[in-house]
Parts: sequence; C-alpha cells; structure tokens
Amino acid sequence: MEREKLAKAKRIVIKVGSSTITYPNGKVNYEKIEKLARIMADLQNSGHEMILVSSGAGAVGVGRLKFEGKPKDMPGKQACAAVGQGILMHIYERLFAEYGQTVAQVLLTRADTLDRHHYANSRNTFQKLLEWGVIPVVNENDVVAIDEFKIGDNDNLSALVAGIVDADVDILLSDVDGLYTANPQSHPDARLISEVPEITPELEAMAGGAGSKNGTGGMITKIQAAKVANSSGIALVIASGEDPEVLRQILRGDAVGTLFVPHISHLQARKQWLAFGAKVEGALIVDAGLEKALKQKGSCSILPVGIKAVRGDFESGVTVSVADEKGHELARGLVNYDAQEIRKILGKKTGDVESVLGYIHTDEVIHRDNLVIM
Repeated sequence: MEREKLAKAKRIVIKVGSSTITYPNGKVNYEKIEKLARIMADLQNSGHEMILVSSGAGAVGVGRLKFEGKPKDMPGKQACAAVGQGILMHIYERLFAEYGQTVAQVLLTRADTLDRHHYANSRNTFQKLLEWGVIPVVNENDVVAIDEFKIGDNDNLSALVAGIVDADVDILLSDVDGLYTANPQSHPDARLISEVPEITPELEAMAGGAGSKNGTGGMITKIQAAKVANSSGIALVIASGEDPEVLRQILRGDAVGTLFVPHISHLQARKQWLAFGAKVEGALIVDAGLEKALKQKGSCSILPVGIKAVRGDFESGVTVSVADEKGHELARGLVNYDAQEIRKILGKKTGDVESVLGYIHTDEVIHRDNLVIM
C-alpha cells in the first residue's frame, strides 16, 4: 500500500552519489549520467517535477587534475570541488538540453538553512524554478563552506532540499541497493529490508560505514536523511544507482530498494525550518511525565514543572532540543526564556514563576505552536 503511494508522487528529489556518476578513478561516467538525464527528462515530461542533488564535484576535480585520491586538507578538497563543479554542471547542462530540459545550478550551505530569511529565499527560488519547468541541480557549496556551516554529506542535503520544496519523495541512488539486516559484504545471509515503518535506535545501530573511496556518506548518513525526510512527511527510498532505470520502477510502486515510510503529513514551512533548518542552541531534559505526554498527544506545550535540566547557554527565542532523561531527542522548539532563567524555574509550577524571577514572559517555556515532535 505504501509503495502504491509513490506512483502518485509529483515532486521528486533524486540524489546521486559520486560512485554513481564517476568511475573509481574519479573520471566521469558519461553513460550513466546520460541515462540519468534521459530518464529524469522523460519523467519531467510526464508531469513530475524533478530536483537533482548531485555529489561528484570533488571526485570529478580529482579526476581532471589527475590526482591519485582526494586531498586530505580542506583547502585542497575545496579547490578540487571548484575545478569539478564547473565541469559537472557543464555536463548536466549539455545532456539535459539534448532532451529539451533546462537546468539551474543551486549551491547551498548550512548557513542558508540556519537563517529564517535565507531559508525562505531558498524556498521561493526553488518554487519559481519548478514553476518555470526548470530542473534544479543542487550541491553543497563546498568551495566556501566552513566546518561550522557544512551540511557534510549530500544524503542529508537531499533531505533538507526535499523539506524546502515540499517534495513527495526523496530517492537516494547510491552504491548500495538498500538497507540490509547486516553488512552483505561480510554476511552473505543478510537480507534486504524492503520497507521501514519506523526508524528505531536498533535500526540506527545496524547502519555501517562508507561504501566506496569516492563517497563520503555511509548507511548511517542515509538513515539520518530518512529521519529528516520522514519527520517532514516525506517518503525516502534508498536504491542502487547502477542503473538509473530504477527510478521508473520506484515511481511505479515496484518493490525495489528500501522505503522509509513517513507517518505525518508535510509540516508547515515554518515548522520544517524550526525542526531541521534552525541551529540547535541547547537542550531541555524533561521528566517521564512530559515525555509520555509528548509521545501520546503528538504535541503539547513545555511547562517549567516538567523540565529536569538545561544543557548549554542560550538566549530566549532560539531553537533548542527537547530530550528525555536518557538523552533521546523528542522534539525541537523555540524557547521563551533563556537558559539562566529556565534553570531558576525548572520543576516549578506556572504560578510560582513570577515569584522566582520577579516577572513572567509566558506560562510556557515552549509553546506547542512553536514545537515540532521529532
């Protein structure tokens, strides 16, 4: 039933890894890119709205410069990406144009999702491009990104983009054909998991490391991306990029790859930013009663009485994580008090806040309208 819903998907984000569009030596795999462009162009013609998140700039740069491997230092990596990005974009522009499609380069950094106005501008730009029938080709702006503002991998970038554009499905094409019960390279009896109804800590522990020397993301980054996408009401599929024809199979509802099933409808744009765009400045640790209320009700305000501890120093009005006593994240929200104030009133009843602080901003430390359940 969940697979059948994919056949109705209209707006689709496709992420291709370095191993999908380059050979192990970093040289461009023109055959795969040409087939990818042809199939995406055909899907666009059939009424879908396509967004491509492409890795490979660094690998292509390494290949063009005839290096044996990626540089170890950040300036070297960024310089390789600078060389490769232009080459890769030229290839996409030329091949998509052969099938009557126009593409646009969109380079993002984490900073573009941290600021509310930048986030809104990115969303509006994507919307206009899709309205014009243009296929956005997205990558992280590796040339200027610094560690503090790096998204780090294009699996998570694709999930963030899917949230920005309100996509119906995010498809990760990689050198693996899905999530297995164990590492299939070392466990021949490992089974492919066709559908994941819920991402549990046990499932996250099952995720392995990086698959190929040109890639940066292992299965764990794909699980993280699935959490981001699913929490925004977006389905995510992991499938092999060996043959781009798999895209048609997925969008027919065929049982290929691993489908991660969302359980909520799309969050409002503001709450998407709140959950996954805004920088998390600290954490509130809540008691078992509030934890239970959050899980059962789906959303409720965070009152001082249910808070057991505060982590970090932060101002009012920023985004913080809400976690249980074991540190598992339950929600994210905008706080009405700063960390110092919350430490003074945690565990107190609402009626006691004014006597402790000498004033009261609101009854709630986080109002339910400014809270997103993770």
